[in-house]
Amino acid sequence: MKLTVDRTRDVLLAGAGSALLAGLASCLGIVGFSTTFVVAWIASVSVSLFSSSLKISATGKSVLITGCDSGFGFQLALHLHRLGFDVFAGCLLANHGGEGAEQLRGVCSDRLHVIQLDVTNSKQLNEALRSVKDILALNGNVLWGIVNNAGVSAFGETEWLPLEVFRRIADVNYFGLVSSTKTFLPLVRRAEGRVVNVSSMLGRMVYPMGSPYIATKYAVEGYSNCLRLEMRRWGVHVCTIEPGNLLRATRISTKEHMKDQAEKMWSSMSEELREELGGRKVYDLQVCIAMGFSSSGMKDATIVVEAMTDALTQKYPRARYLPMEFYNWASQMIANYLPECFFDNICSQVMRFLAWWHRSGRRDEMVGERGRH
Repeated sequence: MKLTVDRTRDVLLAGAGSALLAGLASCLGIVGFSTTFVVAWIASVSVSLFSSSLKISATGKSVLITGCDSGFGFQLALHLHRLGFDVFAGCLLANHGGEGAEQLRGVCSDRLHVIQLDVTNSKQLNEALRSVKDILALNGNVLWGIVNNAGVSAFGETEWLPLEVFRRIADVNYFGLVSSTKTFLPLVRRAEGRVVNVSSMLGRMVYPMGSPYIATKYAVEGYSNCLRLEMRRWGVHVCTIEPGNLLRATRISTKEHMKDQAEKMWSSMSEELREELGGRKVYDLQVCIAMGFSSSGMKDATIVVEAMTDALTQKYPRARYLPMEFYNWASQMIANYLPECFFDNICSQVMRFLAWWHRSGRRDEMVGERGRH
């Protein structure tokens, strides 16, 4: 069994609870600390592993996924289809020759339905709902789950960006997620199924030049938490997925896209702001640092697809899944549970180091070394 952040967290929490129980038993003179601690820890970890292994059957169940043109959504659609689910793969370019949509259609299965779906377009949402209802009526399935995966990204400091960028990102990442949830929620509620919302590790921590994207993920976290409480009485589980750094896997922010956005930001700036920034050279350095993040992180999105699948198939799903590397989790813990000054100072030091690294040319040297091996 692969050691993930979620499983590690379970083991640590079980250990903390067992230590507390053992300490109490020892103080009362009931039994020794060591014996109680070991037995309680093994028992609690075993129960946790067993409960997470209990799965629901895919028979008679359909799942709708948004954002299936590429990335997580594309891979999840194929994976759930292989598991036996009927899949509605919502693609932005389904009717416009999108490569991802065409590849999904190439599966040629009556259990994989590619539908045109722009989550910001109410007409398309209603048309998708009608299509889903018609197909469910034909195959006798229920809509077991909706996976709100569609998302876009942007970077830049607040003063660099037009307000329209903030609105565009929010329209897709937050309002689009709410719209798709409201559209299909009655079907999921009747099936006592699942709502799976894709957030990010950046839904609970921040970094510079990320406000347009990060603000929407904080909104997704808050919305998901409220919806989870609202749906409890209906037997619907609402799960949040917080992927770590998978920019290389999803290519949601490619260098080409970021270069184009950087040029547009510079063109839209006033001369006064350009001068106060320190000129084009300083601006390019900051952009270069941001672009460095686009080539970082994990290449393989399997860990996220597995977390999404668990949210849909585990009999007792988690409220939150953390498919990320351990250093991402450590960063999130620092950001959430220590005073803000700790995380702020760490971020400042990292940005200073990256600026020095780029100025000194060491990044190019290291990239060259990697290319020779």
